[in-house]
Amino acid sequence: MPLRRPPKPSTTPRPAGEPALAVLPGLGPRSQAMLAAAGIPDLATLRRLGAVVAYARVKRNDPRASLNLLWGIEAALTGLPWQTVAREHRTNLLLALDALEDPKSPRQ
Repeated sequence: MPLRRPPKPSTTPRPAGEPALAVLPGLGPRSQAMLAAAGIPDLATLRRLGAVVAYARVKRNDPRASLNLLWGIEAALTGLPWQTVAREHRTNLLLALDALEDPKSPRQ
């Protein structure tokens, strides 16, 4: 198993006392950077927004973001392995994302 480099400290300012995203298991430096670039610099903001809204913000900011990021965010917030999220929560997350992107969607 290759060794992972520790994440670089975030250059995005965050309120004093707010934990950095680095404390979340499963969110590597690239995911953290994508979240920060989308205006989600800390754990409190991520929790407030939730996985679906946070992913939608990242996707708007960086169209290359894949659904693996959504699974990773949800896993980090819930403490579940991302594989479990992808397998067992996939449909609910995708429906919530669809409803967020299209408020008139009949699947709400």
